[in-house]
Amino acid sequence: MKSFSPKELVGLISNPLERVVETLERKLGLFSVIIISLASMLGTGLFVIPALAMVEMSGSGSNPVGGIWLAFLLAGIVILPAAISKSELATAMPSSGGAYVYIEKSFGPQIGTVLGVGLWATTMFKSAFALLGFKAYLWVLDEMFGIKINIEIAALILLVLIVIINILGVKQIKKVQTPIVLVSVIFLTIICIKALFTVPMNWDNAFSKDAFGSGIVSVAETSAFVFVAYAGVTKIAAIGGEIKQPEKNIPTGLLLSLLISCIIYVLFSIMMVAAVEPSQYIGENGAREDPVYVFVDSVAGKTYAQISAFLAITMLTGMALAGVMATSRFPFAMARDNLLPKSIENVHPKYDTPHLSIIFTGLAMGFCISFLPVKDIAKLASGFKIMIFIMINCCVIVLRTSSKSHSWYEPKWKSPFFPIIQILGIIVSIWLIYLMGSKALIGALATIIIGLIIYHSYGKKNVNPEITPWDTFKLMFTNPDEAEKRRLYAAFHAADSNSKGNLNLQEFTSAMNSLQLKAELNDKILRNYFHAADLNGDGVLDVNEFLISIQEIKQEEE
Repeated sequence: MKSFSPKELVGLISNPLERVVETLERKLGLFSVIIISLASMLGTGLFVIPALAMVEMSGSGSNPVGGIWLAFLLAGIVILPAAISKSELATAMPSSGGAYVYIEKSFGPQIGTVLGVGLWATTMFKSAFALLGFKAYLWVLDEMFGIKINIEIAALILLVLIVIINILGVKQIKKVQTPIVLVSVIFLTIICIKALFTVPMNWDNAFSKDAFGSGIVSVAETSAFVFVAYAGVTKIAAIGGEIKQPEKNIPTGLLLSLLISCIIYVLFSIMMVAAVEPSQYIGENGAREDPVYVFVDSVAGKTYAQISAFLAITMLTGMALAGVMATSRFPFAMARDNLLPKSIENVHPKYDTPHLSIIFTGLAMGFCISFLPVKDIAKLASGFKIMIFIMINCCVIVLRTSSKSHSWYEPKWKSPFFPIIQILGIIVSIWLIYLMGSKALIGALATIIIGLIIYHSYGKKNVNPEITPWDTFKLMFTNPDEAEKRRLYAAFHAADSNSKGNLNLQEFTSAMNSLQLKAELNDKILRNYFHAADLNGDGVLDVNEFLISIQEIKQEEE
């Protein structure tokens, strides 16, 4: 039999999250979860993307179409499996770092580093895009106050304020985000109601055959394009270490925020094209990036349109606030796993926030805002975001299948219809990546290369080797006998708390309970097995005697 070091084997049974010391206070309730999640989505999804999606669905900038509501609906359905999977994972690992933590614990530090870098990059670019996205509405402030605004400087000043608010703590973020989200949604709802009663509605713009471009292909391609509008729905899990009652609030908050955002996107996009001809959302340089201003101006007049522009600026700011908060948690979590320098793990002594990680993220965003075409990069990053969701669904399949060997995986909430939901999510996500074309693959390849460089230059020499659920999952199909041997050896070494090379009765009982061989193995029965396997009568079992006891139990079952 192949020998394994106790350090490698113990990872099968013991909880790998035990080494993660949570230093962040749990102070976010269900309402906060929903608000932060919505603030991560509704910025660009409402105020920037709609006109771009109209052009994307038509395939031509000169003749936009209005069936984008179906693309939003399809994208919401596609992301549902990932939201469900992430809800389960978050209740098993309610730790700051979100998707990075789940992937690293499932697939190991190398893949964890690659996807951790990818998660950090994609959310950082998306947040930077939000800061630049409001530039389309700043001209309204120019007009209102008669001042010339330097857009780049304004974005950088705002970024500094966002970093400061994040360092002060998530309670302050909640106080800023709550009124922004609620006021914006209420305002747009009022405008839509006003449109129903005062504006001739052309429902054919939303529901006729011509509204969907060339048909299902156009709808699917546009769904891939608007997918980023939902990216924030699972972002809340990145601050899972700060959520009260995570086993309840994370799945409820994720699924409710997905439902609410989908309803808002679908209804609002229908109203936009029914009340205003899609052609009006096209400017001299193509699709306008201020579609809400166009809609409100046509329905309610210039004064209300100016209010909508102000709300757009504040909503996009709120999106950046949530983005910086979630993005900074990825380096924080990676530092805890020794994949990045330990200093990044430090939290502020007064505010209990990972201030160094926040500052680092803010500096990277500042560089992007000043020197990089963030909008293009954010579009490239959306493909990698879909790949992350594929991995999230894979995590649930791997962890559920190998949970007997890795008994630390005990989610408080489990995905229904496992594994059908996860498999469907993987298949449809791969289809979306195919529709996105080479740009998605190029963005993913660049991130993979950077992640591998970081892992092999720093992380590899600082992490302890462990047998991951992915290793076990593969063995269960390629060599099931070997997988079972590893599981048994892991149980032995995990129970051998002092590394003596043998187990006393109490340790033997602990090992047997972790293996869950038979439900009726009570302490009295286990005591009998212990003494029967103690061949030399020394009161302890070495690994061979331990295996003999297990063999006896299995023979009785047969």
